[in-house]
Formats: sequence, structure tokens, C-alpha cells
Amino acid sequence: MPRGKKELAEQIIPKLREVEVEVGRGKTVIEAIKKIGVTEQTYYRWKKQYGGLRIDQAKRLKDLEKENSRLKRLLADAELDKAILREAASGNF
Repeated sequence: MPRGKKELAEQIIPKLREVEVEVGRGKTVIEAIKKIGVTEQTYYRWKKQYGGLRIDQAKRLKDLEKENSRLKRLLADAELDKAILREAASGNF
């Protein structure tokens, strides 16, 4: 089953705000979710991840997550290099 397009945080946050406004006007959450064109599951996942964030905070979060994954890869590479050097130094190659 093909997945839909991936929304950016800058697009998600205004949609979450739109749902909040519609609910405030008396619509049900389901009606408001249908208006923004996403599934209920997607809405609640977005709300859990981005609820309460401003757009600039979401951009910063995304940048930090990207930097964190880069640092994890670097650490994994360094640990692999250490293991190879340790093995070569012990003569078990």
C-alpha cells in the first residue's frame, strides 16, 4: 500500500492549529481532522510529536535530530575503527 507524501513540520503545525480552531468553533475533532485532509491516526501522531510547538521550535528540533543522527554514525564508525585496531594489535587478524 503506497504511503502519502511526507509533510514538513512547517506544514503540520498550521494544520494542527486549524484543527484546534475548528474544535473551538464547535466542530468535533473528527470533522476538523477531515477538513485538513488527514487520517485520525496521523492527526494524533502529529499532535503527539508537534503539539504545542511553534514553527521555529519545530525547525530547531528537526535540526537537532539530524545532528544527533550524524553524531551517532560518527561514534559508530569510531568504535568500529577502535575494534579493528584492537584486533590488529592483538595479532588475531
